[in-house]
Amino acid sequence: MTKYDEQFRQQLVDEYLAGGIGLEGLAARHGVDYSMLRGWIARYENHGSAGLRKKFTRYDARFKLEVLQRMWRDDLSCRQVTALFDIRDPASVARWARLYDEGGIDALTSRSRRRLRKMTAPQPEKPTEKTAPDARTREDLLKEIEYLRAEVAYLKKFRCAARGKEAGGAQEKTQIVRELRQHHPVAALLTAAVLARSTFYYQLKLLEVGERHVELKEQIRAVFERHKGRYGYRRITATLRHAGQIINHKTVQRLMGQMQLKSLVRPKKYRSYRGAVGRVAPNLLRRQFDAQRPNQKWVTDVTEFNVNGQKLYLSPVMDLYNGEIVAFQMDRRPCFELVSGMMKKAISRLGGSDRPLLHSDQGWQYQMPAYRQLLAGYGLQQSMSRKGNCLDNAAMESFFGTLKSEFFRLNRFANIEQLQAGLRHYIHYYNHERIRLKLNGLSPVQFRTQPVAA
Repeated sequence: MTKYDEQFRQQLVDEYLAGGIGLEGLAARHGVDYSMLRGWIARYENHGSAGLRKKFTRYDARFKLEVLQRMWRDDLSCRQVTALFDIRDPASVARWARLYDEGGIDALTSRSRRRLRKMTAPQPEKPTEKTAPDARTREDLLKEIEYLRAEVAYLKKFRCAARGKEAGGAQEKTQIVRELRQHHPVAALLTAAVLARSTFYYQLKLLEVGERHVELKEQIRAVFERHKGRYGYRRITATLRHAGQIINHKTVQRLMGQMQLKSLVRPKKYRSYRGAVGRVAPNLLRRQFDAQRPNQKWVTDVTEFNVNGQKLYLSPVMDLYNGEIVAFQMDRRPCFELVSGMMKKAISRLGGSDRPLLHSDQGWQYQMPAYRQLLAGYGLQQSMSRKGNCLDNAAMESFFGTLKSEFFRLNRFANIEQLQAGLRHYIHYYNHERIRLKLNGLSPVQFRTQPVAA
């Protein structure tokens, strides 16, 4: 076989990576074997220039077993695994697999090559260990048989798990040993698995801890399904704590990841800006979304829903003290009555001394003289977001995102009437039942009506 130096190999790999020619054409141009060139490129992609240098390495049994486990676990071919581990002889892996099938891990141990002795005249046979009588006791032989049975049982389990892409790590080995220890000694199984005793009992403890969370997983799933996937791990943790369960949020997050439970949150923005059609108020809120008492700061906006080509518009007003939806109005057109009707409902809930600051975007409804006169008649101070800046009204935008993620996108509606009924039900749920972490795990109404500490 022709020997190629590192410079020549690098030249061909660079030509291939530069593009413009395929493997077969490049191999034919330089008179190189196609499979050899493919191996150079694969080793270069995995190991860089080091994969093109000459390499003389002896592999121990543990390395060979690791290569075989990786090939079985990931369903790799011999060519792929040789490139991955930078093994230069493509036939080595297939030979290792055959040896492992015949004799287990002991068959993978390299044996030193010895020179053949010259033929000489036959010598009288001398007694050797093989010809000498076996001096082992019956107990020793029984122990050896016991170990061999344990090794065979472990290897059968290991091969099945490896083809199912589950074996190879300490945790998987521990699971196999745990299954077989009822029929075989643990010491023999650990020797066959090449697993330290301390590692086995550490992994066994972790597995038992995971089994203790079976009841907790059922509680997490029940809360998740009761709220139709609207709760993430933080709200589920708060719900469990209110029920008397002492649990860390990281544990809930990890278990939800194992159960593949994830809250669906996909916010969507709506804008009603049509230019300057009236008077624009200054931004008095200035993103100060905290309020010290109810009816101190309100925010409002309009959002759109589409059901089978028919549209529905929702106009709510929110109290920044507790995030409660004070009032809302729905209509099939984004008319002025949509906003004015909502404001009349909200104003009717004010006390005699309540004069909240009302913030909105620069939508055309909020610029109209009739709207400004309505606010001025009840002593409400108007505030507007800056042009093209939705963050100035982030509290209202956040509510719309939550509403559409937790309700609108998780359901199917036959008509607008069904959507309207669902919106009324969800807003009631949002005010009275849905907890907020910002409110110490209480719903908006529970937070507003809680007793004041003396």
